[in-house]
Amino acid sequence: MFLSVLPVTGADPGPVTLEDAHESATNAASWVEQNWSTWLSIGLRVLLILVIAVVLRVVIRRAITKLIDRMNRTVQAVDGTALGGLLVNVERRRQRSQAIGSVLRSVASFLILGTAALMVLSTFQINLAPLLASAGVAGVAIGFGARNLVTDFLSGVFMILEDQYGVGDSIDAGVASGEVIEVGLRVTKLRGDNGEIWYVRNGEVKRVGNLSQGWSTAGVDVTVRPSEDLDRVRATLTEVAERMAKDEPWNEQLWGPIEVLGLDSVLIDQMVIRVTAKTMPGKSLGIERELRWRIKRAFDAAGIRIVGGLPLQQAEESADPTAGVSAPSAYANTASPQSMAASPIPPTNLTK
Repeated sequence: MFLSVLPVTGADPGPVTLEDAHESATNAASWVEQNWSTWLSIGLRVLLILVIAVVLRVVIRRAITKLIDRMNRTVQAVDGTALGGLLVNVERRRQRSQAIGSVLRSVASFLILGTAALMVLSTFQINLAPLLASAGVAGVAIGFGARNLVTDFLSGVFMILEDQYGVGDSIDAGVASGEVIEVGLRVTKLRGDNGEIWYVRNGEVKRVGNLSQGWSTAGVDVTVRPSEDLDRVRATLTEVAERMAKDEPWNEQLWGPIEVLGLDSVLIDQMVIRVTAKTMPGKSLGIERELRWRIKRAFDAAGIRIVGGLPLQQAEESADPTAGVSAPSAYANTASPQSMAASPIPPTNLTK
């Protein structure tokens, strides 16, 4: 038998004998035989956790997708009816539902996969207490450092869920106003009246005025002379309203009849008559301009005069431009008797 020589520091190890190799293999085989059941149990447990997590994630994501599709089908069924006109359009609801579905799917995936990862680590008998404590401290630090980001994100989620506004709406967000061209979870992008683009953080929006939901009101004030016949004025306005309600495209933009409400105010030199109509959202300004145009032409044809600005009497007077100029004074002419009488007496020569 050969004796094995212990290796010395700095020297090459001695030759490995057949008995040593056999003993090492025997020890490894016995160690594997003792622990293979534990390994198999851990592997099966990890595999089961991963399979359940994947299946649960797929099922939940598919359920969310079906829910979003059902919402879209409901909106498409309502669109085109009288009720659909008061609701938002299909494209906007589709974008909103897609944003909600994306958020829900991301949250579900994060929760399921995060829980599965923690369960896998616990299967390997890893102490999760230090990891969870470190994650808690890191979460608190990130929460304090990025509190504005968290506020913007949560505000954006609730804005989308509550359907406060969507792409294509004209809104007044307090800090800026304009047409919404993009809605994000952190920032809302608006296009102003002059073409500028505003990036508004969702956390800074304290109140929102949506000018595109429901319906709008078009109002026109008609000012006439107090001597006009009110019945004749009302008949002319009613004729204009009926004719405009039948013409295209105004018949589609008007969601109600144009009403002559009556006298809004009566003054000494003028009367104000109020005309209103319920219109499609965002179309009130165009209808007001067209209504003023038609009223002016109808009044001109009927001989009804529209007044405003300066008082009527002052506007009708054709005053002489020299009427307000006073007559020249007689004292301006040095040769006039008045000027001669008022001139001082020259001193006499007392020298003899």
